[in-house]
Amino acid sequence: MTGRRLAWAAALVAGLSAPVAGQQYGQLAGCSEEPQQFHQCARAKATEFNPPRTPDGRPDLRGFWSRAGVFGTDNIEEHSPGLGDPGGKSLVVDPADGRIPYQPWAAAAKVGYEHSHMDPAALCYLPGSPKQLYTAGVNQILQTRDSVIFLNDYTHAYRVIPTDGRPRLGSHVRLFMGTSRGRWEGHTLVVEVTNQNAKTWFDHVGNFFSDAVHVVERWTLVGPDAIHFEARIDDPTVYTRPWTMAFGLRRNPDPAFEMWENACHEGNVLRWPSTDLTKHLQLYLGATPPN
Repeated sequence: MTGRRLAWAAALVAGLSAPVAGQQYGQLAGCSEEPQQFHQCARAKATEFNPPRTPDGRPDLRGFWSRAGVFGTDNIEEHSPGLGDPGGKSLVVDPADGRIPYQPWAAAAKVGYEHSHMDPAALCYLPGSPKQLYTAGVNQILQTRDSVIFLNDYTHAYRVIPTDGRPRLGSHVRLFMGTSRGRWEGHTLVVEVTNQNAKTWFDHVGNFFSDAVHVVERWTLVGPDAIHFEARIDDPTVYTRPWTMAFGLRRNPDPAFEMWENACHEGNVLRWPSTDLTKHLQLYLGATPPN
């Protein structure tokens, strides 16, 4: 690599890693999409909005939904832009500081985790809960009388969530997506997720949980095309207390929209030859190095 090309690559990486003023958040259902602000505003909206209903009288969540106010999933906590990640505010709304309340041993283990462990997403593992909702791609929601079904275009991820009160699987069963059981509380779909195998992360920097994690998701329509999503995460093995993430989901109103496959396969191999850095940057970013 010539000195000129090396300097170009270094400048490009440095520029992408430099802090910026922050993302510009849009509006959803009359609320800022910034997660903490949306969480507070949307909870108030939920008390005023009377959602459309399915034929059996349940709130109608059906349709195609994409995350709102989630700019990068490299790190669910607040972070500056980096290579391939535009940065953004924390998805953690409780505690108020936006930080995951790790126990001391877990906080120490987390340091450098992404450098000592292979990112499960690089191996195309299923994302688990709640990551299915804020990972790349579109989610489709289907409803029947006794279930709610989530389909994601990434890695063929899906969940069939019974709402008929059936018992959950035994604690000896461990799955990437866990097991989900749902119930309706007024206008809100409440989903309890257990039995996850803890072989995936919340993001790409190694924020992790154990197979004892218990996630309680709450899905509430706060406008014709807006959902307030909240996940309460409890894992006494890893955290000092339960904590909550929240953000918005925006419906795609286009009746002609189609969800296409975002194929991924286990066994992906990442190769990054140090002698060809600029080529990889060019392919990844669409930038052109000097001759």
